Amino acid sequence: MKRLTDLTCIVTGAANGIGKATCERLATEGAKIAVTDLDDDRGTAVRDAITQSGGTAEYWHLDITDEPEVTRVFKDIAERFGQIDVIVNNAGISGVNKPTDQITAEEWQQVMNVNVNGVFYCTKAVIPFMRKAGGGSIINLSSIYGIIGAPDIPPYHASKGAVREMSKTDALLYAKDGIRVNSVHPGFIWTPLVEAMADTSPEGKDAFRKQLDGLHPIGHVGDPEDIAAGIAYLASKDAKFVTDQQGLGLAHFWPAKPVPFSRNSSLQRKRNGEGWVYRHL
Repeated sequence: MKRLTDLTCIVTGAANGIGKATCERLATEGAKIAVTDLDDDRGTAVRDAITQSGGTAEYWHLDITDEPEVTRVFKDIAERFGQIDVIVNNAGISGVNKPTDQITAEEWQQVMNVNVNGVFYCTKAVIPFMRKAGGGSIINLSSIYGIIGAPDIPPYHASKGAVREMSKTDALLYAKDGIRVNSVHPGFIWTPLVEAMADTSPEGKDAFRKQLDGLHPIGHVGDPEDIAAGIAYLASKDAKFVTDQQGLGLAHFWPAKPVPFSRNSSLQRKRNGEGWVYRHL
């Protein structure tokens, strides 16, 4: 039997990138997929690809910043599939890339509405269904920028740090209900958004990709499927003893020059003239 057979999984921001790859991976593991997004054309395409491959999926238009809409859609999903077992809070935006003193309140709040309030609304709405099901798994997409700082996109950093702490708090609050909560912190992933950045970069796409590759200890950026594989593990009973954890992906601090590795043990964070870098000692 596939390890997610008969489980209902909601994925937000499911129309492309990590969300799309997650839907596809969870479906191959036997899950019933609730594909949700604002992009109806791409969202329905994800649904169609899953069903044409023999999987089970439905699409719902969902604005995660609208709490009444979240409540209504989750009720519809539960009625359609019978229960809700897993949610992947993936939807998010990067926001403006300005110094903090140049960001307007509206620009700041836009990121918080999606990246923080959206996770809150979806978590709040799904808890009663998971309690009814006897437990569940909440998987929140944070970022490496939810763990370390960098001199760019301040609202994004703040929002992803909030998601990390929300995950840790909710893991402790709902453990007694059999609900596991974990956060995922990818480094740079070669999604359509990042590829579009590469296409418009002054140094050219290949140089941009090479620079990103060099920021990761493993020597290259990740693919959406890499993150989806880890999410599938967290969604499954294989992770039944895993909660209040953060993982999947590591990048050197941007824009510091990557530090060479030595053969010895631990990962240490060290301050240099430009900012935080990761150094293996």
